[in-house]
Amino acid sequence: MKRRRTVRESASIEPPPGYYVAGDAGREPPDAAQRALILDWVVSRRIASGWRVESRSGSQVVLVRGQPVNHVLHAFLTVFSCLVWGVVWAGLALVNRVEREALTVDAQGRIVTVSAP
Repeated sequence: MKRRRTVRESASIEPPPGYYVAGDAGREPPDAAQRALILDWVVSRRIASGWRVESRSGSQVVLVRGQPVNHVLHAFLTVFSCLVWGVVWAGLALVNRVEREALTVDAQGRIVTVSAP
Protein backbone atom coordinates (compact mmCIF):
# COMPACT_ATOMS: atom_id res chain seq x y z
CA MET A 1 0.00 0.00 0.00
CA LYS A 2 1.40 3.38 -1.00
CA ARG A 3 1.67 6.17 1.51
CA ARG A 4 0.13 9.45 0.54
CA ARG A 5 2.22 12.55 0.70
CA THR A 6 0.85 14.97 3.20
CA VAL A 7 1.04 18.69 2.60
CA ARG A 8 2.68 20.54 5.43
CA GLU A 9 0.68 23.43 6.83
CA SER A 10 3.69 25.72 7.15
CA ALA A 11 5.74 25.52 3.99
CA SER A 12 9.35 26.60 4.36
CA ILE A 13 10.09 30.01 2.93
CA GLU A 14 13.82 29.43 2.61
CA PRO A 15 15.04 28.92 -0.96
CA PRO A 16 16.51 25.52 -1.86
CA PRO A 17 20.27 24.92 -2.16
CA GLY A 18 21.74 26.63 -5.19
CA TYR A 19 19.52 29.70 -4.92
CA TYR A 20 20.92 32.92 -3.53
CA VAL A 21 21.16 32.82 0.25
CA ALA A 22 21.04 36.11 2.11
CA GLY A 23 24.14 36.97 4.08
CA ASP A 24 26.69 35.07 1.98
CA ALA A 25 30.06 36.81 2.32
CA GLY A 26 31.61 37.91 -0.95
CA ARG A 27 28.44 37.55 -3.00
CA GLU A 28 26.63 40.30 -4.78
CA PRO A 29 23.01 40.94 -3.76
CA PRO A 30 20.58 39.19 -6.10
CA ASP A 31 19.40 41.03 -9.18
CA ALA A 32 15.73 41.31 -10.20
CA ALA A 33 15.76 37.98 -12.06
CA GLN A 34 17.19 36.11 -9.07
CA ARG A 35 14.68 37.74 -6.72
CA ALA A 36 11.88 36.69 -9.08
CA LEU A 37 13.17 33.10 -9.00
CA ILE A 38 13.25 33.11 -5.20
CA LEU A 39 9.68 34.47 -5.11
CA ASP A 40 8.53 31.88 -7.67
CA TRP A 41 9.92 29.09 -5.53
CA VAL A 42 8.23 30.35 -2.36
CA VAL A 43 4.90 30.89 -4.18
CA SER A 44 4.98 27.35 -5.58
CA ARG A 45 5.49 26.01 -2.04
CA ARG A 46 2.54 28.03 -0.75
CA ILE A 47 0.29 26.95 -3.63
CA ALA A 48 1.12 23.33 -2.78
CA SER A 49 -0.13 23.96 0.76
CA GLY A 50 -3.51 25.36 -0.31
CA TRP A 51 -2.98 29.06 -1.02
CA ARG A 52 -3.92 30.76 -4.31
CA VAL A 53 -2.44 33.84 -6.00
CA GLU A 54 -4.62 36.94 -5.90
CA SER A 55 -2.17 39.40 -7.48
CA ARG A 56 1.44 39.41 -8.59
CA SER A 57 4.08 42.00 -9.46
CA GLY A 58 7.81 41.71 -10.05
CA SER A 59 8.93 41.25 -6.45
CA GLN A 60 5.63 40.96 -4.56
CA VAL A 61 2.71 38.54 -4.50
CA VAL A 62 -0.56 38.49 -2.56
CA LEU A 63 -1.79 35.01 -1.58
CA VAL A 64 -5.28 34.09 -0.37
CA ARG A 65 -6.62 31.03 1.45
CA GLY A 66 -10.32 30.40 2.06
CA GLN A 67 -13.55 31.37 0.30
CA PRO A 68 -15.96 34.17 1.22
CA VAL A 69 -19.54 33.25 2.12
CA ASN A 70 -22.08 33.72 -0.69
CA HIS A 71 -24.63 35.75 1.27
CA VAL A 72 -27.08 36.12 -1.66
CA LEU A 73 -27.36 32.35 -2.09
CA HIS A 74 -27.82 31.80 1.65
CA ALA A 75 -30.46 34.55 1.83
CA PHE A 76 -32.50 32.81 -0.89
CA LEU A 77 -32.13 29.44 0.84
CA THR A 78 -33.19 30.96 4.15
CA VAL A 79 -36.32 32.51 2.62
CA PHE A 80 -37.32 29.35 0.76
CA SER A 81 -36.74 27.09 3.79
CA CYS A 82 -38.85 29.29 6.08
CA LEU A 83 -35.83 30.55 8.02
CA VAL A 84 -34.51 27.07 8.84
CA TRP A 85 -31.39 27.58 6.69
CA GLY A 86 -30.57 30.71 8.71
CA VAL A 87 -28.88 28.56 11.36
CA VAL A 88 -26.49 27.09 8.78
CA TRP A 89 -25.88 30.54 7.29
CA ALA A 90 -25.05 32.03 10.70
CA GLY A 91 -22.64 29.18 11.43
CA LEU A 92 -20.85 29.62 8.11
CA ALA A 93 -20.63 33.37 8.55
CA LEU A 94 -18.99 32.95 11.97
CA VAL A 95 -16.58 30.13 11.08
CA ASN A 96 -15.52 30.93 7.51
CA ARG A 97 -12.41 33.08 7.25
CA VAL A 98 -10.44 34.42 4.31
CA GLU A 99 -6.71 34.85 4.96
CA ARG A 100 -4.47 37.13 2.91
CA GLU A 101 -0.71 37.25 2.96
CA ALA A 102 1.70 39.52 1.06
CA LEU A 103 5.13 38.12 0.25
CA THR A 104 7.94 40.44 -0.86
CA VAL A 105 11.56 39.73 -1.76
CA ASP A 106 13.83 42.46 -0.40
CA ALA A 107 17.11 43.65 -1.94
CA GLN A 108 19.11 41.01 -0.03
CA GLY A 109 16.96 38.12 -1.28
CA ARG A 110 15.04 37.56 1.94
CA ILE A 111 11.30 36.89 1.98
CA VAL A 112 9.25 39.41 3.96
CA THR A 113 5.77 38.17 4.95
CA VAL A 114 2.94 40.51 5.94
CA SER A 115 -0.44 39.16 7.02
CA ALA A 116 -3.43 41.18 5.89
CA PRO A 117 -7.02 41.19 7.17
